[in-house]
Amino acid sequence: MRAHHTKNKGDLGVMYAQLDLARRGYTVLLPLTEHAEFDLVAYKDHRFLRVQVKYRTAKNGCVELRLATFWADRHGIHASPIDRTAVDLFCIYCPDTDRCYYVDSRDCPRQLFLRVQPARSSQQKGIRWGRDYEDIPATSTGMRARDRAELEPLSPIRQIVRYQRPGLAS
Repeated sequence: MRAHHTKNKGDLGVMYAQLDLARRGYTVLLPLTEHAEFDLVAYKDHRFLRVQVKYRTAKNGCVELRLATFWADRHGIHASPIDRTAVDLFCIYCPDTDRCYYVDSRDCPRQLFLRVQPARSSQQKGIRWGRDYEDIPATSTGMRARDRAELEPLSPIRQIVRYQRPGLAS
């Protein structure tokens, strides 16, 4: 039986993103479901970044990011837009350059082309160079651990932990 090719590429992209983020000093957290809107969470300096990873090969010297998720079934090919508010950072892994490129979800247009090879026409103006996206943008602030606790009401588990049995001193 043939393996699910696109699934394998996606898994490979997530692995490279984990390695790249770990090299940058981030702790990488993985969700326990494949149905989350992000692929991993990067944690550093008391900040969480929800990261969605895309595996993209270079075509005509460019790596493309489209803010949509595509899938196919017996009814054809389907697309649904990505909710940018559910993701802090996009990580694009390109096997042709063996690099990860990072784009802040708030600053990303619906379609983005990062040039990883010089243009054949020698064009220089208006080009988004991949090399300019190899670092995590300072604008990707994510959420501070302290703020997250203030935003969420106590979960039932935290309520149980805070409960003390009668007669026990605190």
